[in-house]
Amino acid sequence: MKDQVIRRIYKIKYSLPRFFLLSKLEFDFESYSKIKDGSELTKDVAYQLASNFRYTSDRLFQTAVELRNKHKGNIVSFSKKAFFNIVNLCRDTCDYCTYKAEPHDAKLSLMNKQNVKDLARLAKKYKCTEALFVTGESPEQKYQEAKDWLKLNGFTSTGEYLANCSEIVLNEGIFPHTNAGNLTKEEMKILRETNVSMGLMLENSSKRLRGKGMPHHDAPSKEPATRISILENAGELKIPMTTGILVGIGETIYEVIDSIYAIKDIHKKFGNIQEIILQNFHPKKYTSMQEHKTPEMSYFKSIVALCRIIMPDMNIQIPPNLSHKNYHEFLSVGINDWGGISPITDDYVNPEFSWPQIKNVERKCMTQNFKLKARFPIYPEFVPAVSKELRDRMSLIADEENYVEEDYWK
Repeated sequence: MKDQVIRRIYKIKYSLPRFFLLSKLEFDFESYSKIKDGSELTKDVAYQLASNFRYTSDRLFQTAVELRNKHKGNIVSFSKKAFFNIVNLCRDTCDYCTYKAEPHDAKLSLMNKQNVKDLARLAKKYKCTEALFVTGESPEQKYQEAKDWLKLNGFTSTGEYLANCSEIVLNEGIFPHTNAGNLTKEEMKILRETNVSMGLMLENSSKRLRGKGMPHHDAPSKEPATRISILENAGELKIPMTTGILVGIGETIYEVIDSIYAIKDIHKKFGNIQEIILQNFHPKKYTSMQEHKTPEMSYFKSIVALCRIIMPDMNIQIPPNLSHKNYHEFLSVGINDWGGISPITDDYVNPEFSWPQIKNVERKCMTQNFKLKARFPIYPEFVPAVSKELRDRMSLIADEENYVEEDYWK
């Protein structure tokens, strides 16, 4: 109850607009024309657009679509994947998460090397090209059970084990993409040899969300400065990175915008952010945020469109299973990617939301005159950034544009 009261206080305190809302007639639409002509959207103007979503949504969506068409054409991509739930013990406790397990939970996952190899072979059978490796945050720092599991497999850290697992799946013809939280720079350097890309969600750049009563209070790894530093480390190592934002966990629209610009700044400096995931929050039973509301769809769509306008040539993804009834509508607000879709494994982070069938996704794309193409866990334009060995492996099943050959994935 106390945490809920604190949340409400923060919501009231930080929801006050920084700009007076303008009337529809007073709003200056010239900004949109300048953006379409190649001008960069400043953060202050982004704030102003956000303050006036109710007046500007149609123009916002139209501009986002025009920019997507200009930079991405009519191709919408996805990655055919298998989700490897390597270990779900985690040192953090996020108020909205049900992925984390305790040592005696029925959902505990501790994959050994044979488990990894078996799933990789199954993934190969189903023509998957991505092995998504997901772990809890540095579980060996908190749990003896994690230390024992690593020792049993011949390792002392999760990062070392992931490097070995990456070699296993790569040898089975599947390409690893590791999303394992706050890895050290040395761990990332090692994983770069076998991973065509890696991932780390920024989630939000606001320190406020780490405060008492907020969703990341007991999650030290979610310290924004730390996450930004790791994304910068990846930039220095020239690792193509997936990152993104979680929308609806108590942040303000201005903190969403700040977060997008934080990612944009990293990409300007290093050029290694291959995509931004915009993920809409859903409350989960038995969590501190189970009574928290899902963001309104119109609001979430406006954020997606604004992200496209802030970063016109960025790959922007929304997970289709988290908007399962209307994911196709996001094609009308500027996205160009669906992320990973698995024909064989659950989304263990959001197990209550099943993946759509790929043939249904393709049909919805075709209805709106889009071509669905399968990519590797790296976008085609980033393929030159990885080693020759990895490029050569991908070339065996790649088309001339560095997508996965249609005859292969279908």
